[in-house]
Amino acid sequence: MASKRDIKRNVNNMVFDIVDECFSIQLWDESKTEKADAIIDEAADFQDVILTKINQAKSKGDFKVISKEIEDAAIEFVHKLNGLN
Repeated sequence: MASKRDIKRNVNNMVFDIVDECFSIQLWDESKTEKADAIIDEAADFQDVILTKINQAKSKGDFKVISKEIEDAAIEFVHKLNGLN
């Protein structure tokens, strides 16, 4: 099992990558600014929620559920970003 620190680092890196990609999309096509901003807001909200869950987790079972939720969210964000392109 990965440590809390590693899971938090992975979540923060994922959100940073999402925000970075949204800024790139906004730079190249200003008409997609609102949609990209919505994805950034959603990623920030996800980060807040998931970090709270990580801090409250007590058992390996909790971390398995959180890890699955992170994976699902990552796939969902990739699909949303691909939809902007």
